Amino acid sequence: MFKLNKIHFTLLLSICSFGLVAQERKIQPTWESLAQNYQVPEWFLDGKIGVWMHWGIPSSIKGDRPHDGSHYGRWVYGTEDYIPKVPSEAVRKAVTKLKAWHIENYGPLEYFGYEDLIPQFKGENFDAEAIVKFVKECGARFIMPVATHHDNFDMYDSSFPYNSVKMGPKRDVLQEWKNAAYNNGLKFGVSTHLYWSPRFFNGARKYQKPNTPEWKLFNMDYDPVRFASQDSWNKHWYQRCWDVIEKYNPDMFNNDSPYPDLKTGKGIGLKLFTDYLNKDLKENNGKQTTVLSFKDAKKNKAAFTYNMERGMSGEIQEHPWMWATDISGTWFYRKGASNRILPSVLIGNAIDAISKNGVVMINIAQKGDGTIPENQIKILSDFGTFVKTNQEGIYRTRPWKIFGEGSLKIETRRGGENLKEFSEKDIRFTQKGNYLFVFVLAQPTQDITIESLKKGGLLKEAILNITLLGSTEKIKWQHNKQALSIQLPKEAMPNPHAICFKLYLQ
Repeated sequence: MFKLNKIHFTLLLSICSFGLVAQERKIQPTWESLAQNYQVPEWFLDGKIGVWMHWGIPSSIKGDRPHDGSHYGRWVYGTEDYIPKVPSEAVRKAVTKLKAWHIENYGPLEYFGYEDLIPQFKGENFDAEAIVKFVKECGARFIMPVATHHDNFDMYDSSFPYNSVKMGPKRDVLQEWKNAAYNNGLKFGVSTHLYWSPRFFNGARKYQKPNTPEWKLFNMDYDPVRFASQDSWNKHWYQRCWDVIEKYNPDMFNNDSPYPDLKTGKGIGLKLFTDYLNKDLKENNGKQTTVLSFKDAKKNKAAFTYNMERGMSGEIQEHPWMWATDISGTWFYRKGASNRILPSVLIGNAIDAISKNGVVMINIAQKGDGTIPENQIKILSDFGTFVKTNQEGIYRTRPWKIFGEGSLKIETRRGGENLKEFSEKDIRFTQKGNYLFVFVLAQPTQDITIESLKKGGLLKEAILNITLLGSTEKIKWQHNKQALSIQLPKEAMPNPHAICFKLYLQ
């Protein structure tokens, strides 16, 4: 029989103690504790590319409707929700035009409101498995469907009566997304946009009658201006969010709106965020496996993953962040909407973000029947072709000493993402092991000169060899104290938009 001596006993006690400490690790509901304990999991840093899905009631609105800012349910009722601010003249004109269109196509709002659009949202051709397989082929390593948008409609089996199981598609859409993600080896995230829905539907209030089902959809129990200070709303928000977390256990939780703060909301937002992470820690022996993201630019970026929606970074960020963009032109599907970003710019922006410690999240907007429009399929396919050729320089890489060089200047801010074409002078770097990857963000027409890689400069290692990803051509190059010069390849480029050289370092 094996007997424990003093050394064995001490070792066993240490192992047990370590396990106990790991299991007991808990983040306190303070920003300081969150900043000290939040750790971005490797799967997120390695995966680099995700796809966001905006799909819901607006996706099925018939006809070629006017611009609605992806907020049909808000704009169609007027601009009352802008209190206390005054909407711009452009918004007022757009709202007036949209409201007139709705009345012409559906009738007066007192007879046909936003709730009456739900029956035409059927999702009859929705195939989560097929879509997830497609986006995986296009480079995605995680997905993030919208669970609830500002219109207060849940796309899952919710305790709230307005949900996709009881109405519309009559399917647990979120569960189908999760199943498809895991079937294809992808991580599964959710995005909630719930918080300011009482304000979102302020203009609809005058059309509502007491004791009707619609009373709940339009948040009639909450003040449209002062809801942030109402305990009843903040508790309701927490419960709806926790419902998603508890039922679907997402790998990523994105809060795409404000949240109850410490001053008016008694810190319920912070409680939700830390409860989500603590649930993960408890279930994974003290190791964080989930991602928490939102948009608060004023908070310490060590405490969460910053969602820089429609924005970019001018430099390498200390903490991982997310560049979220849209290829539909309107977030939710709208017939006639056009994408603002050219495929070449989408690719350039994505590599720019990755070179600066960012992760890419590309939104697609499905039609009401659940299918992806052809123009979005084409854009995502082009992006995927580039990723497939250059995946070695994308997945599992990390930023280098500098992000790169070039003439196109990128500002650090959310909103106003780059829409300009990159040039062959715009270079970006990523690294992995003994390899440095050099992306040229436009097809070169002459020899490539990279001054930041000059001999004796930032690059301390010797270059043993250089290859071009996606090509078997032998690359000729020179390395001196002025620059690294790579001779223009003679064969056709592997991609019409951008290319990547792999530097083998000693």
